[in-house]
Amino acid sequence: GAMWRGAAAALLCLVTAWLLGRGFEPRARLLSAAELRRYRGAPGEPGLYLALLGRVFDVERGRKHYGPGGAYSGLAGRDATRAFASGDFTPAGLVDTVSGLSPPELLSIHSWLSFYSDNYEPVGKLVGRFYDEHGAPTEALREVEAAIEEALKFQAESEQEKQQFPPCNSEWSSAKGTRFWCSRQSGGVHRAWAGVPRKLYSPGGQGSRCVCVRSSGPPWGQPDSSQHSDTGDLDNPHLEQYQGCHPLAEQCVLLT
Repeated sequence: GAMWRGAAAALLCLVTAWLLGRGFEPRARLLSAAELRRYRGAPGEPGLYLALLGRVFDVERGRKHYGPGGAYSGLAGRDATRAFASGDFTPAGLVDTVSGLSPPELLSIHSWLSFYSDNYEPVGKLVGRFYDEHGAPTEALREVEAAIEEALKFQAESEQEKQQFPPCNSEWSSAKGTRFWCSRQSGGVHRAWAGVPRKLYSPGGQGSRCVCVRSSGPPWGQPDSSQHSDTGDLDNPHLEQYQGCHPLAEQCVLLT
């Protein structure tokens, strides 16, 4: 009856919570670097593991890549986090130091971590740079996670800016000079409007670049147009018109 269904539902919730928990939080097994080295997938070894940011994954299913003789065998049995960002598979590159990595490199580490979490079984944590002997995150892990968070935020902002101000098309010829023009898919951003070319200056940045700007409707992110002039983003303070071009022309030719 209803009671049995209720109990079954509760059990299902528990199992789901356990599976989810298991996916995000590797089981509490702690490995030393020396233990991890025994998991390179050679005959007589107990298995095939690799670590990324101190999280250990069982990569047996990817043996042809990670096992002896595989293209990524250098990653097995160790934490080579830096190599996931740099692509350097020499002994100097197969290390877990992450200092001085650029935002795109940090994002690369982040997407590899998602890849392993989605495709391979988590085993536990590696005691060392990223986890202490109790399995608690170290200061180094917290720093790199904060830096990845920053990089993700920056990426989301640039993505949004690209939607608001898609890049122009441009071509240069010695006879005609530079031609800038806007279309509904310039800059690889497919949209319902073409826009008009403007110089966009990034705050604190050097120089400008050509972007396409919506010339009608309310400004970006302000759907309520009653308080605004119907000029799209043309009034944005970071924009400048190209000298000698009609302010609403979809293309603009600058003589050299």
